[in-house]
Amino acid sequence: MAARDDVVNAATPSPVVPVAEIITPRDALLPRSFYIEPGAAAGAAVRRDLSVRELAEVVQRGHEGGGQLWVDVDTTCRQHMAVLDKVFAFHPLAIEDTLSPSSRVKLEEFPEYLFAIIRGVRFHDRTDDPYDLETFNMNFFLGRNFLVTAHGERADAVMTIMSRLERSPDIMSRGVERLMHLVMDASVDAYFPIVDQIDEFVAGLEERVFVKFDESALRDIFSVKRLVLELRRHLTPQREVFNVLTNRPSALLRSETQLYFRDIYDHILRIHDSLETYRDLLSSTLESYLSQVSNRLGQISKTLSVVATLSIPFVVVSGMWGMNFDELPLQHTWHGFWLMVVLQLAIGALLVLVLRRRRLL
Repeated sequence: MAARDDVVNAATPSPVVPVAEIITPRDALLPRSFYIEPGAAAGAAVRRDLSVRELAEVVQRGHEGGGQLWVDVDTTCRQHMAVLDKVFAFHPLAIEDTLSPSSRVKLEEFPEYLFAIIRGVRFHDRTDDPYDLETFNMNFFLGRNFLVTAHGERADAVMTIMSRLERSPDIMSRGVERLMHLVMDASVDAYFPIVDQIDEFVAGLEERVFVKFDESALRDIFSVKRLVLELRRHLTPQREVFNVLTNRPSALLRSETQLYFRDIYDHILRIHDSLETYRDLLSSTLESYLSQVSNRLGQISKTLSVVATLSIPFVVVSGMWGMNFDELPLQHTWHGFWLMVVLQLAIGALLVLVLRRRRLL
């Protein structure tokens, strides 16, 4: 497999890793890469930021003499994407999937590598909605001696593992499949802070709805319920991916490594069960909130009905004694006005009593 030097113009890296410049490689057009020589002892130095020619040589030597290689590709950089085609010769459809942010979560097996896509999530920090999610794809190409990760400009899971690699270079010597497990594990673990925040919201929801009857709680219930449904939508397809990585035999995954992917699968099941619980709690809380609104409306209607019932005698009696006749009962009685007031109140109280006995109020 021949490499083209005109893909990127990069200087030959130093053979020692002071991995303090993890964020940006020496050449911005060069994908970040980490490489450990074959048969290197634990704690051996890890080379990084290999040139395109060196990457091609490692891939050509293959598993027998190629050591362990990790290449991290920024899908927004054309020069990085050229490496996927010119150096690794990945299938064009797989490369196309890495460029599409709407590609579905999946796992595909090619003759020389595995191709996997998982969905990462994080809270969107550029909107006013505290429950707005930002999603992105993490793409993985796993070969016999290489791992290629491809993503957009920001990938917290990748940066986390690179920081760990700085502290523990022996991570590379464990194999690229273990390295893929670490990146995937960090991507799935990013769901836990979001789930914890949902748990805190649900814990304080009971007081807001049943004690304070906070009217703004309705908007938050709908927002968090939408968040839960969105998390389930992104998480559910990943169960199948990790179920395959855990149970399906593959020449690129050792059986002892598949045990580690089983741990990720367990995490996904636990998160999924928590989301199911939160969805049920939010639905029941929403129903309780709407029931309280209905009950309060009923109480208000009941109060208005009592007032209206008490006012009926005043309207009727005052209307009768307000007619333009010369002679009306009690018209010339000194206590006539107060007698009429007492009579109207008595009639109103009697109406309320009758309606209550008939359970109409």
